[in-house]
Amino acid sequence: MGGAAVSDLRAVLAGALVQNRMRTLVAVLAIAVGVALGLAVQLVNQAAVDELARGVRTLSGEADLSIRGGRGGFDERLYGIVARDPEVALASPVVELDVRVRGRDDTLRVVGIDAFRASIVQPGLVGEGGDRLDVLRNDRVFLSNAAHNALGLRVGDRLVLHAGDRDIELTIAGTLPGAGRESLAVVDIAAAQDAFRWHGRVSRIELRLRPGVATDAFAQRVRARLPAGVTIDRPETTLRAAESISRSYRVNLNILALVALFTGGLLVFTTQALAVVRRRAQFALLRTLGMTRHRLVALCALEGTLIGAAGSVLGVAAAYAIAYVALRVSGADLGSGFFRGVEASVRVDVVGIVVFFMLGVLAAALGSFVPAREAGRATLALALRGDDEERTSTPVRSLIGGIATVAAGALFLALPPIAGLPIGGYAAIASLLAGVLLAMPWLAAFVLRRLPRPASAPAELALLQLGGSSRQVSTSLASIVASVSLMVSMAIMVGSFRQSLDDWLVRVLPADLYVRVASPELAPLTPDEQRAVAGVPGVARVEFTRETAILLDAARPRVVVLARPLAERDAPSRLALVAAPVARPDDAPPAVWVNEAMLDLYGFTPGRVVALPLAGRNERFFVAGVWRDYGRPQGAVVLDRDTYVALTGDRDVTNAAVWLRAPDDAAAVRASLERVMHGDDRVEIASPGEIRTLALSAFDRTFAVTYALELAAVLIGLVGLSSAFGALVLARRREFGVLRHLGMTRGDVARMLACEGSVTALLGVAAGTLVGSAMSLVLVHVVNRQSFHWGMELHVPWAVLGALGAGVVVLATATAVAGGRQAMSGEVIRAVREDW
Repeated sequence: MGGAAVSDLRAVLAGALVQNRMRTLVAVLAIAVGVALGLAVQLVNQAAVDELARGVRTLSGEADLSIRGGRGGFDERLYGIVARDPEVALASPVVELDVRVRGRDDTLRVVGIDAFRASIVQPGLVGEGGDRLDVLRNDRVFLSNAAHNALGLRVGDRLVLHAGDRDIELTIAGTLPGAGRESLAVVDIAAAQDAFRWHGRVSRIELRLRPGVATDAFAQRVRARLPAGVTIDRPETTLRAAESISRSYRVNLNILALVALFTGGLLVFTTQALAVVRRRAQFALLRTLGMTRHRLVALCALEGTLIGAAGSVLGVAAAYAIAYVALRVSGADLGSGFFRGVEASVRVDVVGIVVFFMLGVLAAALGSFVPAREAGRATLALALRGDDEERTSTPVRSLIGGIATVAAGALFLALPPIAGLPIGGYAAIASLLAGVLLAMPWLAAFVLRRLPRPASAPAELALLQLGGSSRQVSTSLASIVASVSLMVSMAIMVGSFRQSLDDWLVRVLPADLYVRVASPELAPLTPDEQRAVAGVPGVARVEFTRETAILLDAARPRVVVLARPLAERDAPSRLALVAAPVARPDDAPPAVWVNEAMLDLYGFTPGRVVALPLAGRNERFFVAGVWRDYGRPQGAVVLDRDTYVALTGDRDVTNAAVWLRAPDDAAAVRASLERVMHGDDRVEIASPGEIRTLALSAFDRTFAVTYALELAAVLIGLVGLSSAFGALVLARRREFGVLRHLGMTRGDVARMLACEGSVTALLGVAAGTLVGSAMSLVLVHVVNRQSFHWGMELHVPWAVLGALGAGVVVLATATAVAGGRQAMSGEVIRAVREDW
């Protein structure tokens, strides 16, 4: 029995390799590309998250709990209160600031610590150098290895940090061996408070509790005594908040990589389906010689599984190479800017390898399941003659299954975000595509049999051939529809996003120049400096804004607060409101306007009264409207600056919008502003055009990986299209031979094949465009809204879609003609004799 089983296996697989070498190789490579892209994205993301986790563990060390507040820190007197708590074993205060390095555009994270306490709670922050007392000196700094590499500095060099209108010079005294790969600088906490004018403020307090103290109960007791906007939680909560900023972006990349894998599975499907058609007579002979139906189905399915296994092995190996290059070229954030300052490296991820290996095998196995079942169902008598068993009846069952699948996808749209992710949107897109692919046999037959018959004989024969083999046509259409729908949906979504972003920037940047303080929490503009800015020659009007960040939820990033001159009656014209504002009742508290993220994440609906922590107190506000904001997906609130000053007493500002008397004087005014601001290192000055250029460049950089993943999936689909047409044409050599005997020339056959290829491609492009348009609506209005909490207007790039569709049609036509030439390359009598 064992020998017979081996013979059966050899008979089936040997035939597949001999007759389908190139198509099998292409299918293996398609699965490999899908696995490689998916695993590479996972490896890069995991490397970034791992380093982020190490950074949090370095800052928190062995602390049980962490107290933290808004970006501006909180009163250090809280440290004395919690440190004296009898259940606290040790409290370690921390000052954490992003400081600009002199002569560089980027910032460096500077951490101030009490070395005595940090050596117990956060030993990774205690530097090592030649003199152990350097950790206490005001002019010494310790850098992590990542910071040394990024800045190009060594121990003993001078590091110059820019804090507003002054420079802070520090000597690099040593390194931070326990700081991981995050770019970090550590100084004494008193030195940090003095140098950066943070007197009386700290950023966080790390707590080590006494043995036996219940952590959650202690946190709940202390939380009730903390000032508004200050929270206490476990250190891992900080990690979840940092991770949440980039999670949607990372998940979307993984989904796109899986789309490439799905397209590879479709390529396996077309390869196996056409291979089964071509080997119908061989399978019938094997069954006549004693092979059972189930044995044949299992062996055909094994072909696809082996293709998946081979592709997965290649994909896993390629994934590590891609991840290594991606980390070197675009960094741990893949161009998105979420993980700046993190120097990550690829590590072995056993779970990721196993998951994506199995996904590759599963995609190929599922792609080969239907063809394997078709091989077992063939009628022996017809199959031995090599006749096509396809019937002319329309496959109504496939239509019913397709409609049911699409209907199920529509139900998924009603699902809210699950764990903050648009799972329902992803499921709806998958159901829509799967449903249309299931219904393609019926759709192809329905359309092809209703096309008008042309006068040309080759064209008429082409339509008759397509109408009589709708199942094989639908097999070829699968890769076209999948590829085109992906191209169309992503082109519309990305185009809509980019155009909406551009339109939004035009609306929110009405001034001639914009000034932004490089380190908002270190050196804001004082009232005297504001008057100096307003008095610069050539300045007609200045609008100042105070930007800060408050903490509403420890498990989420800080919310941005923008205090700017804004009367309620001017809100519709000054803000990009998504709906008409709500009138504030006379007895209601002051008005605020929230962005869409606040609506989704915190439920700040218009008309509601909410509490915001300002200056250590919870202040009540009336939500007057919701505005569109593409810059702050973590949430943002706008309120009138006079209201903000009255509640907080803070008259400093961080941003300025400048209107000029004469726009041609922009260069002179910019130079004057830099002098008033004590040099260009303190502030960033840009025109609206420069800001738009930078924003759109960042957009393109963020979506560069998206483009690459989309291109890979599209190329796989187009290769599948080429493979399907080539296999179909080669399988019809006898038909071509008969047509040649009946008087058709090679040119007639070529024209017939060109007509078949163009009609099939046009049908696939039309279906793919419709499906892709529907998918783009889900991407724009569901996936992006639930992922990033912003809406956008729909913009269809007609020129791009037209060019893509034309390219697919040209490729299909060229492939069909090239395959016909190969099939007709032998003698006509030899092709006809195969049917004797």
